[in-house]
Amino acid sequence: QVQLVESGGGLVQAGGSLRLSCAASGRTFSNYAMGWFRQAPGNGREFVGAISWSGGRIYYADSVKGRFTISRDNAKNTGYLQMNSLKPEDTAVYYCAANPGNNYYTIPHDYNYWGQGTQVTVSS
Repeated sequence: QVQLVESGGGLVQAGGSLRLSCAASGRTFSNYAMGWFRQAPGNGREFVGAISWSGGRIYYADSVKGRFTISRDNAKNTGYLQMNSLKPEDTAVYYCAANPGNNYYTIPHDYNYWGQGTQVTVSS
């Protein structure tokens, strides 16, 4: 199995930027598709975006399209979520997830492995 650890969260003003990292260990990271999700208090886990194992296919939720960028460096076993033009409504705990194979999914249930999450707070 693969272990995931997110980092890079914090407090930022509206309009600012953050880059989250998701470090993987345990198995060959390049064999896994990766997704990013977020969960605000009182809400379910929301899909943010996903990337295939090669990085050749990337999909974003409409709410973040044009502001967030997902990438990965398989040589470093790390995935990234670059978040620009942040809004207060982006405030949430952000999670990375992984699933073996090249298909990515938008539903949390379809991912086998999860990180512990990192808090992102955007002040107005």
